[in-house]
Amino acid sequence: MTASKSLPARPSLDSLRKQAKKLARDRSVSLRSAQLAVARDYGFPGWQDLIAEVSRRLGTDLDWAASQAHVAIHNNNVERLRQLLTEYPALLSWRGDHDRNGLLGFATGAYGDAGDPQREAWFTRAQPAELLIDAGAIVTPAVLEGLLQSRAKALLQLFHRKGLLPRTLTFFAALGDLDAVRAAVNAAALDRTRIHEAFFIACAFAHAPVASLLLEHAIALDPALGARIDATVGRASFVTQFIEKMEFRRDQPETLDPWTMFVLGQVRLALKDGNLAGFVAAFERDRWLLEDDFVWFQVEVIATASFNRDRGPFIRALLDLNPAVLRRQPPPPSEAIAYALTYANADLIPLLTRIWPLPDDLAHAAGMGNLSRVKQWFDDTGAPALGDLSRQYPATSPHAQQYDDLGWGPVQVQHVLDTALAFAVINKHFDIADFLLQHGANINTNWNSHEPASILHHLVFLPNSHESMKYLVDRGIDLTIEDYRWNSTAAGWARYALKDEKMAQWLEEAQRARS
Repeated sequence: MTASKSLPARPSLDSLRKQAKKLARDRSVSLRSAQLAVARDYGFPGWQDLIAEVSRRLGTDLDWAASQAHVAIHNNNVERLRQLLTEYPALLSWRGDHDRNGLLGFATGAYGDAGDPQREAWFTRAQPAELLIDAGAIVTPAVLEGLLQSRAKALLQLFHRKGLLPRTLTFFAALGDLDAVRAAVNAAALDRTRIHEAFFIACAFAHAPVASLLLEHAIALDPALGARIDATVGRASFVTQFIEKMEFRRDQPETLDPWTMFVLGQVRLALKDGNLAGFVAAFERDRWLLEDDFVWFQVEVIATASFNRDRGPFIRALLDLNPAVLRRQPPPPSEAIAYALTYANADLIPLLTRIWPLPDDLAHAAGMGNLSRVKQWFDDTGAPALGDLSRQYPATSPHAQQYDDLGWGPVQVQHVLDTALAFAVINKHFDIADFLLQHGANINTNWNSHEPASILHHLVFLPNSHESMKYLVDRGIDLTIEDYRWNSTAAGWARYALKDEKMAQWLEEAQRARS
């Protein structure tokens, strides 16, 4: 292949990416096509071949190999992963900034709940995980905790067969091993916290006999717990409701007992089902939920309501009950305001700002439609003047910084611009969106609410989003962008996930007209 350009000894990956983006804009082609053209200009058959050579010259080939391993794991390409492990054995101990648990953590971690076989197949990768285990990958405690958090039953069995699970009450409960649970409880004087934790795990994995056994032990340690259960739903129904209806969460105080968890679960269930009367009744019946010890739960409820449709009355009802969160100074951290803007619920902002001040950054100004403040984040030449990026959303998002769902790494100016563009489009502030596009925002960003896709993908599931979708189409968004998880366009999401054939056909017609 004849090259029209020569790659320098110390090439810049950022410069090559900018060349591809500029080419995509200038020629109105997809970014993928532009990347292929740039690679061939430098004499390489494809973009990944070019990036591999750049990584080799810069001495970052292990990071490149790790990125390729991520792709192989995501695609369930065991042979490609095997090849990479052979060529780069150090991958078995590799740790990235956001991959503290290495490739095994990536293969076994789940973005969402993986409690049934279909969801486990969607979110985890058992075959690559087994290859990594057999090749000698280190199993960290966090990887094992992830199996419990995601309820990945097949992976749990895989680790069990490999002899990698700790022989503890918690994991016996997750496996549903009644004899092992009974022996573990009888062999040691376990405190309430360990018994409670095992009970929650048994319920999460739907092991009713184990859960019933553990509940009896919990009641033996706390007769008042038994009295509450017996006076209300009864023990058998208590276990059944825990298994069938209670949301499994590990990110809450470990000191919570089963009755408290049951009450919290009823509140969560009422919120999920849109049962406002039941929601209010739960707080009025158990007013300790409004006290200072449960501010964390009040924050959780408000945040959940902020990204769900038609849940404003629930926030209003909770605040009318004068919860302790209204008086906590400084207010506990929350992304409720950002969630509201992400899911086109800006009407909730007046309620939320009773607790949290509106963040002063570009993304929130864009989402709120404050054009004058948006313009103040740019200098006289029109260049972004964002100051300390750590003060700009999404850098201020604890979730984004911990999990890096979009694969952005450390937040850059482009990420701030693209997030602001998304907030503006979602909330129909098209004058601001135009301004941001004119000042560097990328309409073809892979921004999405959770995993890489596009703003258009995100809009598919929002109510009354046609105007925002039409704006993006009219401004030339690449309609062939595919999401990370299912390799599907926005039209595919509309047809197969939302079951909206009319929307899918509209998007496909827009693509045909453009072609």
